[in-house]
Amino acid sequence: MILRWILYYHQKEILRGLIEYPYVTGTSIIGIKYKDGILMAADMGGSYGSTIRYKSVERLKQVGKHSLIGASGEISDFQEILKYLDELILHDNMWDDGNSLGPKEVHNYLTRVMYNRRNKFDPLWNSLVIGGVKNGQKYLGSVSMIGVHYEDDHLATGFGNHLARPILREEWREDLSFEEGVKLLEKCMRNLLYRDRSAVNKLQIAKITEEGLTVSQPYSLKTFWNFAAFQNPTVGATGSW
Repeated sequence: MILRWILYYHQKEILRGLIEYPYVTGTSIIGIKYKDGILMAADMGGSYGSTIRYKSVERLKQVGKHSLIGASGEISDFQEILKYLDELILHDNMWDDGNSLGPKEVHNYLTRVMYNRRNKFDPLWNSLVIGGVKNGQKYLGSVSMIGVHYEDDHLATGFGNHLARPILREEWREDLSFEEGVKLLEKCMRNLLYRDRSAVNKLQIAKITEEGLTVSQPYSLKTFWNFAAFQNPTVGATGSW
């Protein structure tokens, strides 16, 4: 009886661990407004702890007619969020009233979902970026795993919030063309590739405008690894290996 109870307890703890902690995660999402709509970039890595386990994980998805979502964090939790959004869009379409949910409504919905799960001490381990265009209005918002949410002209999650936002603050402008926006995103992603161990050199860029959404085929960036700081990065570091 005691042994059975011990086994039950350990199984319960294992299941709790699977639910409450991230296992396979994706790194930064970067989103910007540009002249005609919204651009988002994400690499395709899925990390199992510190090991890059998967290199073909798509983390940019369309939501309804007007919205685009990108997710950092636990991949299976993102899949759960996509199920919620499928149900939301299906329920909205069933009204058949000629209206459809825009990015602001999707953002508000996800804010309540994330906050609700946080209050149950069972959070969805994701940071989300939601963007879109409806009736000529561009929208870009973010929500964290505990429901913290805000809007901005450019957003980044994960390491991107530290390494890409300074570039965006300096170089972003409202009248960016599509080509200029892509070039700016690539600069941010290259910076992350150099400095974020979870980043992989295989990315996608998604564009959403009033006309619709397109997601690029995966591609790699040109990189340069002969910078002096990369040759022997531990030189002069106290206590390093």
